[in-house]
Amino acid sequence: MLIRYKQDTKGRSVPFARIYTPAEHHINPNMIDKDAYWAVRKLQNSGAEAYLVGGAVRDLLLGLVPKDFDITTSASPRQIQRMFWNARIIGRRFKLVHLVFGDKIIECSTFRSGETAEDGSNNVFGSVDQDAKRRDFSINSLYYNPVNGQLLDFNNAMADFRKRRITSIIPLDQSFVEDPVRMIRALKYSVTTGFRLRLDIRMAIKKYATELGRISTSRLTEETNKILASGHSYEIFRVLERYGLLVYMLPCFSIYCKYPEVRKSLTILDKKVMDAKNGKGPDISLSEQIKYLVQPMVILSGREEMSSEERFHEVFRQIKVLVNPMTPPNYEIEGAVRSILNEQGYKIPRTKNRVVKQNRPQARGGQKRGAPIRRSRKRAAGGARPASIPVATPSGEPKTSAEAHDL
Repeated sequence: MLIRYKQDTKGRSVPFARIYTPAEHHINPNMIDKDAYWAVRKLQNSGAEAYLVGGAVRDLLLGLVPKDFDITTSASPRQIQRMFWNARIIGRRFKLVHLVFGDKIIECSTFRSGETAEDGSNNVFGSVDQDAKRRDFSINSLYYNPVNGQLLDFNNAMADFRKRRITSIIPLDQSFVEDPVRMIRALKYSVTTGFRLRLDIRMAIKKYATELGRISTSRLTEETNKILASGHSYEIFRVLERYGLLVYMLPCFSIYCKYPEVRKSLTILDKKVMDAKNGKGPDISLSEQIKYLVQPMVILSGREEMSSEERFHEVFRQIKVLVNPMTPPNYEIEGAVRSILNEQGYKIPRTKNRVVKQNRPQARGGQKRGAPIRRSRKRAAGGARPASIPVATPSGEPKTSAEAHDL
């Protein structure tokens, strides 16, 4: 293990980070996304610091292939945008850069100091050690350099990995009030990693559970979607219910989550999701995830005399109530309705997208909001190759579209 030093206010050298070598952390470099590696290398070649950070590093240490890769760097959002042809700056209070590779997005953030700007935003940039101190939990605060294989630890996070525990970096009275969604994530991380929450975190979650009541439906929807796609949805929902958080996410569902039928349905979903992650089955769409979430609670008895269209709309209405305040696209709910009715042997209305046409407004240019965007795969005369089209990879040529553009 190596030690990184910095000078204090009196000019003395003090240790502030532990650096672990590949022989010590055992991260498999073959699990790293090639485009994420390319982006880190390009940032470093420009003279900036750049690392993989967050859940991707956590998963790599656990021997799992990360679903998403996030990058943090000393380069500002504008510098990143000028450096990458596929960069998009998003956000206002917290500016981020999305590097778009076809259907894949790599999120790139600039080191934050933790201070607040005069305009109320968090766009006050800092150093990597300052950025590490504003992370939520220690297991998400490791910085991995895929180019030289070094792992930087500013918060004694590797000790938490060895002891299989989750520790908050920010004081809990501040952390859970500043962002109550962190309580959901803490419980989710505990289930998915098998790590235990420290006693102070468990007590703080019970103390601040009501803070979730002020979180927007869009953020709660995002967290619910992540839980359904985790492969551990039943266990996560049960622990959220135990700590009094589920009622703020899915009030109706929280009443029924202890029922054996619900457990059976979500257990089937979790197995299908894990099979898909391990390459043993097809990907599970959001509409299928919603189906397994609500199917045990949908009432079909007494609807035999309804027309197929009336029954379709009735099940659609029930699902909207059951997942409220979650706001998935109407076409995803429609897909769940169709799947539920098919399994029960009911006739499906012939006219497709009937519910969607009634409920989904038109967006600009005639494109329906929420509808999949059809990307043309034709190359315009004299135009650049679209990012969604893979680059040929003969021997000795670049392996990713990003590398092809860079060369």
